[in-house]
Amino acid sequence: MVTPTSQMPSLVHAFATAPPAQDGAVPAFDDVYATHVAFVWRVLRAFGVAEGQIEDAVQDVFVVVHRRLREWQGKAAITTWLFAIARRVASSHRRRAGKRTEALVDELVDENPRGGDPFAEASRAQAAATVLAILDTLDEDKRIVFALVELEQLSVPEVARMLDLNLNTAYSRLRLARQAFEAAVKAKVKP
Repeated sequence: MVTPTSQMPSLVHAFATAPPAQDGAVPAFDDVYATHVAFVWRVLRAFGVAEGQIEDAVQDVFVVVHRRLREWQGKAAITTWLFAIARRVASSHRRRAGKRTEALVDELVDENPRGGDPFAEASRAQAAATVLAILDTLDEDKRIVFALVELEQLSVPEVARMLDLNLNTAYSRLRLARQAFEAAVKAKVKP
């Protein structure tokens, strides 16, 4: 299983390496896939798709991309188009899968693939599961802004453009998400 921290490049890398569309020319599917698979993976995870379902969801996104790539007109960045597709696929996967936080914890703790200290690996897995559980308590609008800004290090103006939001709305959602996240962390840490 691919883990986001060790094997997937960040969203920032996906944006930096994306080849620009040339005069509205439709890029080749293989180029879109190679350049943006990490971006799609991270967006799906930020939208709450369970770890065990990520690969299927990524495949679903690129099935749609393959089928509809010729319809992409280049009016917006291809990452914006991919983001919209990933958002719909994530919604569909969450409806079908329901919440699987316990399965995620089991998956993260089950094996020690790096061969390091088992206690450290279990601690990291538990911390990751806690963060994901807290993110799952946020409503989708706040969660996606929080994940893109705080976890993926995108700027708020970039996120606002990507989500087609007013900049002030994006800042407001981020502020509210940070407050909710901090409150949830304090509640979990309370003895």
